[in-house]
Amino acid sequence: MPAKKEYLTTPRQRTLKISAAVLGGYFVSITFHLFLATILPDRNIVMLTATFTLFLLWGILMIVPFLAQNGWKIWGVYLLLICIFSSITFWLR
Repeated sequence: MPAKKEYLTTPRQRTLKISAAVLGGYFVSITFHLFLATILPDRNIVMLTATFTLFLLWGILMIVPFLAQNGWKIWGVYLLLICIFSSITFWLR
């Protein structure tokens, strides 16, 4: 028995959610760890632990777009976070 049509998303929304999960989640996790490296005093520890925590954060951020209704909103939130973390990293460096 197929699923109800009201629960299925359009191909465009599916593409937005998948790209936000893979690319957006990766860039948010990278910029977050660079932000932490500029704030915390010991950058080496942050970069060493980033190999593990980046993967965990990216995995969590890959789930978030599929919980939302609209892929555009997720991309907006991810781009906003990327811009915030990048600008703070740039100005504090």
